[in-house]
Amino acid sequence: MRLRHYGKPPARRRDWMTIGTLLPYLWEFRARVLIALGLLAAAKVANVSIPLVLKEIVDALDRPRVALVLPVSLLLAYGALRLGNTLFGELRDVVFAKVTHRSIRRVALKVFEHLHLLSLRFHLERQMGGMSRDIERGTAGIRFLLNFMLFNILPTILEIAFVAVILLVKYDPWFCLITVLTLIAYVVFTLMITEWRMIFRRTMNEMDSKANTRAVDSLLNYETVKYFGNEAYEARRYDDNLQSWEKVAVRNQISLSVLNAGQGFIIAVGVTVLMLLASRGVVQGTMTLGDVVLVNAFLLQLYMPLHFLGFVYREIRHSLADMERMFGLLEHPTDVRDRPDAGELVVTRGQIRFEHVDFAYDPNRQILHDVDFEIPAGRKVAVVGTSGAGKSTLARLLFRFYDVTAGRILIDGRDIRDVTQKSLRAAIGIVPQDTVLFNDNIYYNIAYGRPDATRAEIVRAAGHAHIHHFIESLPDGYDTLVGERGLKLSGGEKQRVAIARTMLKNPRILAFDEATSALDSKSEKAIQAALKEIAAHHTTLVIAHRLSTIIDADQILVMEHGKIVERGTHRELLGRGGVYAHMWRLQQEEEEHRQLKAVGNGLTEGNL
Repeated sequence: MRLRHYGKPPARRRDWMTIGTLLPYLWEFRARVLIALGLLAAAKVANVSIPLVLKEIVDALDRPRVALVLPVSLLLAYGALRLGNTLFGELRDVVFAKVTHRSIRRVALKVFEHLHLLSLRFHLERQMGGMSRDIERGTAGIRFLLNFMLFNILPTILEIAFVAVILLVKYDPWFCLITVLTLIAYVVFTLMITEWRMIFRRTMNEMDSKANTRAVDSLLNYETVKYFGNEAYEARRYDDNLQSWEKVAVRNQISLSVLNAGQGFIIAVGVTVLMLLASRGVVQGTMTLGDVVLVNAFLLQLYMPLHFLGFVYREIRHSLADMERMFGLLEHPTDVRDRPDAGELVVTRGQIRFEHVDFAYDPNRQILHDVDFEIPAGRKVAVVGTSGAGKSTLARLLFRFYDVTAGRILIDGRDIRDVTQKSLRAAIGIVPQDTVLFNDNIYYNIAYGRPDATRAEIVRAAGHAHIHHFIESLPDGYDTLVGERGLKLSGGEKQRVAIARTMLKNPRILAFDEATSALDSKSEKAIQAALKEIAAHHTTLVIAHRLSTIIDADQILVMEHGKIVERGTHRELLGRGGVYAHMWRLQQEEEEHRQLKAVGNGLTEGNL
């Protein structure tokens, strides 16, 4: 997938921008966030209080046997604090669960909607496997960031502050100083090594996306792979990406071990020095055995979150890197946008006019040159020409998959750029040359033309498209699954499904982009009769390869190299003896040759 980099700001600024993107979703549930933070603080107060109560219990038990009394109240308080710490933590998770999952849902939906707003240009260039993996990792990153940033980093900092204050107030300042210095050394070391490791994670993500893209692309083109016997070739290409991922993954693991060993060394030094100070205090009589237990308990309580803090920080940085790629999709500009004052298109007559239209997919390669023609309301205009002449581009421009480079396209005298895309596309029905179906059943794919249609209307549309009897002959009928991209159906069957759903939509304007190219002669004649019937009451643009299918067109446009070189009726164009007449003769000769070959094959089989 090609993502633009937009002259990216420094990594640290990008991280804050990514975090800032989530703030509106948190603000929606600000009451829940505040309650969760309150429960978090209560849990940490209970956790820090446990060593204090434990010290009192140890001191109460560390007395001569004659003076020993069971500290029942302290033991009950110890149990209550343990329970409170767990209970407050679980309540916090319950309160915050809706915030996390609603945020993920909203962001995922926003990305999904934005991808549908992007132009056809973007979707022709994107790689589906890598993009889907980026979205998957990005949503997982949101979950991790919200939970661990709020409920691990913040409480750990809060707990460290509580412990530092207790050590400073109750004991020698060296206890507090050594604890703070140990934490500073730990954090600085973690930040430095983690930043160094980030390059490995980013590279791993890229290699992972490339490998996934390669796998998805190969599996989607399963038949092509089989046709050319390239299974081993595809496996090698996939393994090349996995090999690159493996090298980076090994380096990532080595750097992780370096980080963990360094963190362990820093903590070990801090713990050893503090225990030496506490032990010396007991020997000198300035500290009790309970004080040693207290210091040790605090150290253990800080050691675990500190060790986890390193992991959390690493994962947050990784999550931010993952989210950055997903949010990069949201930053991708939409080439075709509704104007702020765009109104609804109300088709009254259905007249279409291409007015001196120029168009280029790329500035260095212009496709259309001063294309100018009109389709009167209720009439049929056909466009023919050689491959690459720009015929299909006309349908894409009419549907506003792209905006014209120069000139304009009018429907009932209104520039299509002045109306909403939704209302424009609701008024046009198109049967494309390359029909792609959803991986669902036939009923769903036909109903997609108008999802609220009744079953009777769907069956009627299938009948008009001459596919109803075929569907009924299938074991599962309309519930038959069509497979990925409709590969379980033949090209002609897929095209008839596409025709049926366009008939079901019943728009005022129709566009057929070589709609019968995948049909046999018998089916084509039947479909042509149906298309002629519905086109009689619609404004119709027909893009055709077979000239025999557009003889009845009110006007035929002949295109070459993005220009209209001839126009007229079938009879008029034949009379001129130009490009159209030459194309007609060639196709007639091909048809005669095909018929003679069919007759010859029939005679051969009869003799056999």
